[in-house]
Amino acid sequence: MNDLYPNWQSAWALAGLAEPPRACFEALCQAYAEPQRRYHTLQHLRECLGQAERITQLAERPGEVLIALWFHDTVYDTLGRGNEERSAIWAREVVTAAGGHEAAERVYQLVMATEHHAVPANRDAQVLVDVDLSILGAESERFDEYERQVRDEYRHVPGLLFRAKRRSVLQGFVARSRIFNTNTFHDLLEARARHNLQRSIAQLGG
Repeated sequence: MNDLYPNWQSAWALAGLAEPPRACFEALCQAYAEPQRRYHTLQHLRECLGQAERITQLAERPGEVLIALWFHDTVYDTLGRGNEERSAIWAREVVTAAGGHEAAERVYQLVMATEHHAVPANRDAQVLVDVDLSILGAESERFDEYERQVRDEYRHVPGLLFRAKRRSVLQGFVARSRIFNTNTFHDLLEARARHNLQRSIAQLGG
């Protein structure tokens, strides 16, 4: 957990905002370590933060994108709804307290973009969504682990129902003209993501 603290600090500095108390950082890390999680964990956060250099190069407000990345899965309840909105509200409250009233609304909207229900509205949302979806273009071994982790998070869902729902989600990504919004992520990950998705759909019986 402590290895992530410099990244947390640099995100706020890059955004030009006062860093929140360390207790906030610790609360976020504890959220990502909740026992019901298998994929939406500190592993996922670390993998996303590993894209920090690309975020800095591609985003218009990279500090705000990094802050949104920190918060985007802080609430994760597989039995409920509104995880993204609750995460976004938490982010908005913290950024507002840090003195970034305008930034708070932008960060809120960025976190909401990770619902993946619509085409991202602006460049920063495109970058954040691409980072969040970068697991789809991972090497096959990591992608397969990701699929197992998602299944384990939804272990309360009967197998037949899970396979149908999961297949529908993955087919939705395949049906897009582009999975990744930015040319950088598209060129790097699109082909492998489509291969991974088609392979997983076949395994699910699609």
